Amino acid sequence: MSDQSREFLYKYLNNASPTGFEASGQQIWLDYIKPYIEETIVDVYGTAVGVIGGGQDYKVVIEAHSDEISWFVNYITDDGYIHVRRNGGSDAIIAPSMRVNLHTGKGVVKGVFGWPAIHVRDIAKDSVPKVHELFIDVGASKKDEVLEMGIHVGTVATFADGLDELNEKYYLGRALDNRMGGFMIAEVARMLHENNVRLPFTLYVVNAVQEEIGLRGAEMISRRLKPNLAIVTDVTHDTQSPMYNKKEQGDLKSGGGPVICYGPAVQNNVRDMLIRVADEKKIPFQRQAVSRSTGTDTDSFAYSTEGIASALISLPLKYMHTTVEMVHKEDVKNVIQLMYDVLLSLKGDEDFRYIK
Repeated sequence: MSDQSREFLYKYLNNASPTGFEASGQQIWLDYIKPYIEETIVDVYGTAVGVIGGGQDYKVVIEAHSDEISWFVNYITDDGYIHVRRNGGSDAIIAPSMRVNLHTGKGVVKGVFGWPAIHVRDIAKDSVPKVHELFIDVGASKKDEVLEMGIHVGTVATFADGLDELNEKYYLGRALDNRMGGFMIAEVARMLHENNVRLPFTLYVVNAVQEEIGLRGAEMISRRLKPNLAIVTDVTHDTQSPMYNKKEQGDLKSGGGPVICYGPAVQNNVRDMLIRVADEKKIPFQRQAVSRSTGTDTDSFAYSTEGIASALISLPLKYMHTTVEMVHKEDVKNVIQLMYDVLLSLKGDEDFRYIK
């Protein structure tokens, strides 16, 4: 990884980009990829696209999503405590004692998710906290003091933890789901530029918004771009740590390589192409089966317009939707390499239909 890439990774991951409020992160991403692309598209909700080789008939997308889970201020008590509701799949069980940043028109206000001390709880009756029981303390003693800080109903709050590294093998932090994907597709764009690659098709490098609340950004941009092929990257569960059931969740391991997905939304011929390239380039990979849907932006692309040939390359991740999400550095490198090599293998006239 170059010094420039590393600087971008930390800046991008440490920036807050909650669902519906992704603009600052999208700007960081666009600023980084600008030297490697020819044109930019940004839609009304903030999905950002870098265009390479525009104007060609055949169109290919590589895609990740830019948003992270967060909380909305839902109610402020008279004595200055803040109650919340989820914005995306935020986990109530990890919230107590966590530091948060509340993003206001006046800037960031620091707070904490408070919780009664162990001394005053009946431990035998302890249970998983419910969202309506959570509260944020910003050091205020009354509601008016909270309002004066610029905090109001609808203010968004994110966990404060940033990017770190563990045992020289892992990236560690919040929102690796899926801003690590945004980093990886940006690196693909950089490699294409630095290697003077001229693709025989138009490439859209897509960083979509609002995945965490229903794949909405991908749904919008897929209808606009109407590509012939979409290759999506997101995270999936590392199932090696305690409390995972491999019979239910599969056998996936950080450090084992990119995960290639099998499922109805994944077009079989595209999937087989990914596997063929991985084999030819000796890139290690793993397989995963899903049921009705992938739960990623792959679904939005696959079922958009008249149907878009789509496939999913996942990054194994530990402890999803926590502040200690972990991905293996080798997996990050290999996802980037696989996407890059797949693009180089395309001729720009592929017809992935099963029956011709």
